[in-house]
Amino acid sequence: MRLDILAAIDVGSNAVRLLIDYVEVEGLTYELKKAAYLRVPIRLGEDVFTRNHVGHAKAQLLMEAMLGFQHLLRAYGVSEVRACATSAMRDAVNGREVAEAIRERTGIGMDIISGQEEADLICAAGFPKEFAVDAGAAVYVDVGGGSTELVVYRDNRVYLHDSFQVGTVRMLSIAAGKNVAAWEVEKERLALSMRDIHRRDAPTRVIASGGNINKAHKLLGKKNDEPVRPDEIKDLLGRLKPLSVVARMREFGLNGYRADVIVPALEIFLCVCRECPSIRSVYVPKTGLADGLLHDMCKKRLEAGTYNQEDPNGR
Repeated sequence: MRLDILAAIDVGSNAVRLLIDYVEVEGLTYELKKAAYLRVPIRLGEDVFTRNHVGHAKAQLLMEAMLGFQHLLRAYGVSEVRACATSAMRDAVNGREVAEAIRERTGIGMDIISGQEEADLICAAGFPKEFAVDAGAAVYVDVGGGSTELVVYRDNRVYLHDSFQVGTVRMLSIAAGKNVAAWEVEKERLALSMRDIHRRDAPTRVIASGGNINKAHKLLGKKNDEPVRPDEIKDLLGRLKPLSVVARMREFGLNGYRADVIVPALEIFLCVCRECPSIRSVYVPKTGLADGLLHDMCKKRLEAGTYNQEDPNGR
């Protein structure tokens, strides 16, 4: 068996995440085991979705986070890292400029990926085996700060994947009166897509990812593999929405960076379930873009024969 250490960085609209995994390789198969995970709530989308660019203060925070990640990558002896930026950075007029400054300072290259690429990378993690079905369809929904990725599985194979500019930080930014028309169009496109999926496939389950649905799953007292029902999401939303952010923090034990965005996130998940009434269960496997990145890296390294080469570190 061969051991390796890989890392993925997800530069999202709400937070920046670093995931470091140990990789155990045996022949043409591999297994990932988490070594470290760090989340920094920078909220690039607060700038981008109101002013169309990453401001100086946010850019500095992002730089500091990436410098910190750089030290952790060295400390863990990571052999390869891939960083991807999503909705906020691809919408920002200075997104590439910010990414280049980070590369020059830290040596970490950052790919600003399209929504379609984001959905494809989420697919790379594969269908969660513990939630697989022998037949029928399931919908994977990843709700982020700037966009929502949707993947339809039929008979455990990817049938459709798409990306929508519907996200939690983006929703909160609508109060500033920016791009309201485009926002309404994108919301309706998501609703129409779910109606089409319902008519064509009638899926009975959603595989949900994102920090907010993970927190909702915990607030509802669910066990790791226990699904949530759409009516439970509706009930939780009904209890959270009337409260102020401070009251949500106090009564539900939420952090400040979670207390505001959890409401629009639940509204998006509820929209998915409402427009596709065949859905009965929402599973929360706690995986996302960073996991997909690591799986994609592992598969490419196996295809390239990287793990057939001599390991200079003797791992």
